[in-house]
Amino acid sequence: MPHSYVSSLFHVIFSTKERRRLITDDLASRLWPYLGGIARENHFAVLAVGGVADHTHLLLSLPATMSVSKAVQLIKGGSSKWIHDAFRQHRGFAWQEGYGAFSIGIRQIDVTIRYIRKQAEHHKKQSFEAEFLKILKRHGIEYDPRYVFG
Repeated sequence: MPHSYVSSLFHVIFSTKERRRLITDDLASRLWPYLGGIARENHFAVLAVGGVADHTHLLLSLPATMSVSKAVQLIKGGSSKWIHDAFRQHRGFAWQEGYGAFSIGIRQIDVTIRYIRKQAEHHKKQSFEAEFLKILKRHGIEYDPRYVFG
């Protein structure tokens, strides 16, 4: 085969530092599209983005040449700089150090997009902590509860 064909889809989740409720509705309305712009500039795609005041979810489509960690580094670093430069009131904004990244199959795209877009509704019923632990379990990822949330 003369070419490589790769489908690399990841549901990525990360929170604000100390899960502080820093993402206001006004900030989110500008931040979510900005995250997509960072991806486009770096030759990958954000298929969906959403979240609430203390965390964000993204569905990323990555090329074979990019690691998940590099994509997350570009998104978090670029968005933090932009927030600090563009919004004086958000100079204290920071993302947490870690993240969760979960591979999904092509048949899970629509369900994942709906899930990401309904975060505000979802979190009226379930906390971020409960949600994240549920996703870890669903993906069979072992963890020590003492260290998941710092």
